[in-house]
Amino acid sequence: MSTRNLASLFTPKAVALVGASNREGAVGAVLARNLLAGGFAGPIMFVNPRAATIHARPCVASIAALPEDPELAIIATPAAPVPGLIAELGARGCKACVIITAGLDAAQQRQILNHARPHLMRIVGPNCLGFVSPVSGVNASFAHLTPPRGDIAFLTQSGAIATAIIDWAEGRGVGFSHILSLGEMSDVDFGDLLDYLAHDPETRSILLYAETITQARKFMSAARIAARAKPVIVVKGGRSASGAKAAASHTGALAGADAVYDAAFRRAGMLRVYSLRALFDAAETLASGQRPRGDRLMILTNGGGLGVLAADALDAGGGALAPLSDETKAKLDAVLPNAWSHNNPIDILGDAQADRYEQAVDILAEAPGWDALLVLNCPTGVSDNLAAADAVIRARSRRPHRPILACWTGEATAAAPRRRLFDAKLPNYETPDEAVRAFLHLVEYARNQEALLQAPAARADRTPARREEARAIIHAALAENRALLTEPEAKAVLAAYAIPIVETHIAATPEDAAQAAAALSPPYALKILSRDITHKSDVGGVRLDLDKPAALESAARDMLARVAARAPDARIDGFTVQPMVTRPHAQELLLGCVDDAAFGPAQRRARPRRRHRLHARRPRRQPHRVRALSRFSP
Repeated sequence: MSTRNLASLFTPKAVALVGASNREGAVGAVLARNLLAGGFAGPIMFVNPRAATIHARPCVASIAALPEDPELAIIATPAAPVPGLIAELGARGCKACVIITAGLDAAQQRQILNHARPHLMRIVGPNCLGFVSPVSGVNASFAHLTPPRGDIAFLTQSGAIATAIIDWAEGRGVGFSHILSLGEMSDVDFGDLLDYLAHDPETRSILLYAETITQARKFMSAARIAARAKPVIVVKGGRSASGAKAAASHTGALAGADAVYDAAFRRAGMLRVYSLRALFDAAETLASGQRPRGDRLMILTNGGGLGVLAADALDAGGGALAPLSDETKAKLDAVLPNAWSHNNPIDILGDAQADRYEQAVDILAEAPGWDALLVLNCPTGVSDNLAAADAVIRARSRRPHRPILACWTGEATAAAPRRRLFDAKLPNYETPDEAVRAFLHLVEYARNQEALLQAPAARADRTPARREEARAIIHAALAENRALLTEPEAKAVLAAYAIPIVETHIAATPEDAAQAAAALSPPYALKILSRDITHKSDVGGVRLDLDKPAALESAARDMLARVAARAPDARIDGFTVQPMVTRPHAQELLLGCVDDAAFGPAQRRARPRRRHRLHARRPRRQPHRVRALSRFSP
């Protein structure tokens, strides 16, 4: 991870465009126009051997003829000359270059990096939309608009997503500190930019659209630093198998399993969302600085149906309705009509005026047991929704430490209240489900920030000798061309890492199994031992709760016959004999390990199910969560 010379990208002193054009509709023409319109205060120089002027500005025939050394260059030429142009720019002292050009093959990209490296030149792209920094007045992109200045940085692998976001933000008055289209990321990648933007005073939050992550270790380190400094919110493209395939053809890089990305984002303290709209909603919500401590939501509404929709969305998202205490109910009884709902959601009825809202919020602000308050409003002919918004703003100003979100529904009469709430920096949304989603974003972000601070405990028993013991077991299985370990081998690997296992005895014959059982306390568990059978229960290879050694011996003989009939080609190595372990409220866990294409080793963990015995039946297929292993831990 390196931020070396990235300042030359973000705050250059002089800019050169190689491949500038006067031809209407050409990328070089749009780039030239955008550079001139961006407001950059320094020199802007154009290079094109077939033009004397570009947009009435002087144009030189070569990089060598530039009147001064450019600190930032943009290249928009055919692919073939690009490596040589990089060498020429490096000789002129250029420290950063944005390569718009597409179609560069792997050999050409290696040449580019080889020419850039001696000069410590940073490369953005190739095959990208470009770079826009309203803070420094640089619009080195062929986007159709120049976004206004703000405090959001947006990083994206897709130029199409960048232009869509710029257009969307224009209509909503959203400003940016920087927008970067990274393209194929031959040099500058997400890790480098996150590391730089973490310390950028002009950026208050960082938004990412990512399809693939390269150099995952660097990314995780930079993401953890950035997420500690400011909100980092990410949308991941390529979640499905077909989407991942499309992303690979788009970026030229393999995308790892989506569950692994989810675990990595969570572990880095970032917030993951699933749409571009949610990306900006989450940025606005987190920018408010409100941080609930839990997932209990109190809902205040003048329309019962709105409260029902909000409660449904909360339940579907995994949140909880906050309890309403008897003391708080009594206080609300004193100011609300008798017909109010007397429960959460708190329906204060459709004729609620501003004073009713204000009194209810004041009472709830003093009530215990909730982590955030959502205030809902639907327009009616008997109340003033703008006055209601002002009332909520006043009540919130008296207790700013209590997290409050708002939702003023409708369109024709809701615009003014929403603007009033926005100006008061009170997050507000158009629909109940959007408001609840925003609350759950806050909850998830808080949890991820906690995960960011967690560190794995030091384990003195993970000695090199024990690791070698586990490695020897695995190498022995690989030498036999096996993809699976037997049960005793798998347990030996677990034991090498100090993971508790059930006492297990190996027996070659039914008689040996009975003798092994005699040394244990009943009841017993008996399993077939075969390197060719993965799911023992499917072939009758598991018997539980055997109370006597004689019963176990009989079960073993019967098991041999059943397995021979159902898996006649399987090699039988014998049996395993174990004591049944009874433990109230025990949980059964299924663990797996994958070597992810992007993030390396990761665990796949099935959601636990309560079991009273460790040797219960194999559970049905369960949803799973994945977490990155310790190579990315602090």
